[in-house]
Amino acid sequence: MAEKNATLTLPTGEVIDLPVLKGSYGPDVIDVSGLLNAGYFTYDPGFMSTAATESKITFIDGNQGVLLHRGYSIEELAEHSDFLETCFLLWYGFLPAKQEKIEFVSNITRHTMVHESLAHFFDGFHHNAHPMAMMCGAVGALSAFYHDVMDIRSERDREIAAHRLVAKMPTLAAMCYKHSLGQPFMYPRNDLSYAANFLYMMFGTPCEEYRISKAVESAMDKIFLLHADHEQNASTSTVRLAGSTGANPFACISSGIAALWGPAHGGANEAVLVMLEEIGSVENIPMFIDKAKDPDDPFKLMGFGHRVYKNFDPRAKVIKASCDAVLAELGVTDPRLAVAMELERIALSDPYFADRKLFPNVDFYSGIILSAIGIPTSMFTVIFAVARTIGWMSHWDEMSSESYKIGRPRQLYTGEPPRSYKL
Repeated sequence: MAEKNATLTLPTGEVIDLPVLKGSYGPDVIDVSGLLNAGYFTYDPGFMSTAATESKITFIDGNQGVLLHRGYSIEELAEHSDFLETCFLLWYGFLPAKQEKIEFVSNITRHTMVHESLAHFFDGFHHNAHPMAMMCGAVGALSAFYHDVMDIRSERDREIAAHRLVAKMPTLAAMCYKHSLGQPFMYPRNDLSYAANFLYMMFGTPCEEYRISKAVESAMDKIFLLHADHEQNASTSTVRLAGSTGANPFACISSGIAALWGPAHGGANEAVLVMLEEIGSVENIPMFIDKAKDPDDPFKLMGFGHRVYKNFDPRAKVIKASCDAVLAELGVTDPRLAVAMELERIALSDPYFADRKLFPNVDFYSGIILSAIGIPTSMFTVIFAVARTIGWMSHWDEMSSESYKIGRPRQLYTGEPPRSYKL
């Protein structure tokens, strides 16, 4: 509700009162929607100063390094919760009681299988198709298999769609990976946790038993949890924009996957591994550090700093411990990981990085973990999509449960003025 007004003086001299809205936490927001009646609208490339919606799900304070889901800090959730409990929190708005969690986990676990006909859908993809291309197509195809969930006005239908997507995304992700290898798809197992089941479907084969490391299972669950939602980012905004047309929820999530695919968004942890390969060895690090410090050199250290977090990424502190545990247990001897650890040491001790708040972010550590586990870089963003599905669906549900307007951004037109067609 507006508690005070801001005033704007137009070029005509007219003064317009603009309501100042106060949220439950964070900065005040000026409501500029009334400008259109006066013949004006705002110009904000990238929407960095524009709130396109009201939400109760996630709050970020980039200056203070704060990330809250439904009021709970990401640090507390990572310490005391797990991914599926966080899914419950994001969707329903509160932490589940013991029996509620048991029932929710059981529901997700028993919906992990996909329609058998969907397996044949992958035959249409070349074996070296990018996994994100396959995910876009496969998730969009779910609308053809589950066309019964069509009434977005129904709270129960929206809930069913969310449960189906959260349950089936790891299965589809593993199918993308197996198709690229030419290996048989592995059916999900109901006796495994969400993270362990994903790892089993990724790396198991019918030939021999696949043993899942507890440290790796825990790290995988942490990666899912830490990526579950991140407020109104590019992919979430894409899902909401698609959803504002009344589109099928599976199509909306497919559009979010497409937006996530971009290297400036979901491809950041993949870019970390590409950078580590470019550096090559620990001996080359000083040269690349000098390049990173040179304002005239285009080289950038990937995985350091964050567009939103101007101080530190709160998720990075959490995932660093998982990263250390995985590397210690697996004993991986990969030159890229040696480079990563030395880069981390330098970034945390060199005043140049500290002064500019260029600390390792969640993408830096998650990329190292996924690489150590044996997951190829082309699958990194797919795993991100698996984790982010609950966030996308929660925002889609929040929008769909209330009255909303179809998204329609405006533009500053700089083309030709009206002119006549000359014969």
